[in-house]
Amino acid sequence: METKNQQNRILDVWVNLCRFLLGIVFVFSGFVKAIDPLGSTYKIQDYAEAFGLTSFIPGFLPLFLAIFLAVFELSVGGYLLFGIRKNTSTALALLMLIFMTPLTFYLALKNPVSDCGCFGDALVLTNWQTFYKNIILLIAAISCFIWKPRIVRLVSEKTQWLIALYIIFFGLVLSIYCYRNLPILDFRPYRIGTNLLQSMSIPEGAKKSVYENFFTLEKNGVKKEFTLENYPDSTWKFVDSRTVLKEKGYEPPIHDFSITEMETGEDITNKILTDKGYTFLLIAHRIEEADDNDIDLINEIYDYCVENGYSFYCLTSSLDTQIEQWKGKTGAEYPFCFSDDVTLKTIIRSNPGLVLIKNGVILNKWHHSNLPDEYALSGKLDKLEIGHQKLVDDKHTIILVILWFIIPLLFVLGLDLLVIKRLDKKRQRNLINPLKNRKMRKNIVAGNWKMNKTLAEGLALAKELNEVLANEKPNCDVVIGTPFIHLASVAAAIDTNKIGVAAQNCADKESGAYTGEVSAAMVASTGAKYVILGHSERRAYYHETAEILKDKVVLALANGLTPIFCIGEVLEEREAGKQNEVVYSQLAGSLFDLSAEDFSKIVLAYEPVWAIGTGKTATAEQAQEIHAYIRSTIVQKYGKEVADNTSILYGGSCKASNAKELFANPDVDGGLIGGASLKADDFKGIIDAFNA
Repeated sequence: METKNQQNRILDVWVNLCRFLLGIVFVFSGFVKAIDPLGSTYKIQDYAEAFGLTSFIPGFLPLFLAIFLAVFELSVGGYLLFGIRKNTSTALALLMLIFMTPLTFYLALKNPVSDCGCFGDALVLTNWQTFYKNIILLIAAISCFIWKPRIVRLVSEKTQWLIALYIIFFGLVLSIYCYRNLPILDFRPYRIGTNLLQSMSIPEGAKKSVYENFFTLEKNGVKKEFTLENYPDSTWKFVDSRTVLKEKGYEPPIHDFSITEMETGEDITNKILTDKGYTFLLIAHRIEEADDNDIDLINEIYDYCVENGYSFYCLTSSLDTQIEQWKGKTGAEYPFCFSDDVTLKTIIRSNPGLVLIKNGVILNKWHHSNLPDEYALSGKLDKLEIGHQKLVDDKHTIILVILWFIIPLLFVLGLDLLVIKRLDKKRQRNLINPLKNRKMRKNIVAGNWKMNKTLAEGLALAKELNEVLANEKPNCDVVIGTPFIHLASVAAAIDTNKIGVAAQNCADKESGAYTGEVSAAMVASTGAKYVILGHSERRAYYHETAEILKDKVVLALANGLTPIFCIGEVLEEREAGKQNEVVYSQLAGSLFDLSAEDFSKIVLAYEPVWAIGTGKTATAEQAQEIHAYIRSTIVQKYGKEVADNTSILYGGSCKASNAKELFANPDVDGGLIGGASLKADDFKGIIDAFNA
């Protein structure tokens, strides 16, 4: 037994370690997506393009999915960390990893996108690294899903909804804020303070990657591709460009940044990055998709640059015709240059967005919704605050965001510990009658006649028991489980206020062509109030599985019946010390998907199969030990209040001579009686164990 308890403790530790690993990874992944929703949008668009789905996806969907994924991962991770919504969080984590693991295996094999983007730009993994990471997480997710009742919940059921709602709220607010502004943390190589020339340089002696730029141009309706070596004259119109890696070498942080003047086709990258003066770069990776609500302010900034001798360029990857349409729509007079689409999207998460550089160093960035206005541009830039490099303190930002995430959750946790749980304990104390000082759950003695007694014999036994109890008030509920053909007759012949009637089984179907079966609705129509489900004989002889019993329980509850649900181990399992594992599996497999409200309607019956009809009986200590374990699993799954009010009966060769000792255990609430229930005097002797 000690070895088994040790194994259970190890399993508890393993499951909760898996839960925290999943929680931390999901929260981190959701967080980096929330601070850069446009980055996730671009990655989703890359996936769509790689799989040929671009034409089937509405324009709004990638952004919607990006924000949804951020909130989804934050929520699942947060729920796992706090141990709340166990069914939902473990199932969603498992489903996501079942989907992502084979997908990342395909990405590793075929490499249609360079990286999966699961951690954004904060932590870039290769496709193979991502696949191996997902294998580990899949194992953790399977463990959490299978043994979810072992996940320790850190807050009560009454406050878990507050935490659940706040995590969703936090994810939404953070995602929307970073979409309408710039990401609060910039993990890309074009962050403020970056010296672009240095980031593009290759250390002396390092092998250089060899790239070749190809330009698609058009003339007289004919499109042709050129390189820099044979770039034609200005009569050709620019259509598109691409950069091809011919030989990989040392790759600097920035390796694909180039600026080509639209009018002349000249590469002016070095000219701009070595300019000792200020240069504004208006970044519009797709000018035809750019937001033009702030175009007047952009034109004013350009006029400001002209007046003060500062350079101003608009960088885009769009076609000449689209640029001309923008000029006609906005009155833009600033010069346009071509640059790579992916590079422009990487530089700034805004379309358009504004970047200020000086001597190749990025001094500041602005989203199009918060561009500097005439009040900020009131003089020479070297005299103004915006003309100096913006101070960026990532550590301070990270701490601030974490505090916004953690402090409200800690407040709810403190409220739960200091107020809610204390009130619950006080309420529970007030519910207990101080004069009786006894448990609130019902004591029950239930007889299971099995396949015994003809209809006449059964009626005679029921009437005899009815007469014996007519003038008494037992300290327990009395139930008799009769064969199906007895139910209606017995229910009509006895005082059902004193004796409850139970069916010994019911079908796992509502109705239909199932010859010989009796549905839960039919059982209820006879006047029976209980149904015995999961008896070891049904499991052994008729091969009833956990799934079959789950369906039966649901149908029984739906028809107003109280299931007496049987669990227990055979002799080999007892001798191997597996009794805890067996009863846990039987509970979890058939009952733990129920809500707390439905589970509270169940009566459990522990039946050591090795003691049924063999004359063997578990000792009082053995019965208490396994009953206490069963109640502890209910505490883990549904909380102490539900566990304290669940009746657990003992069902292994209980008779009048040992009933009193068995029932004296604090976690044994009565018995499910077999052979001793076939004689009124023997059954009455067991009932009297609660009267002594």
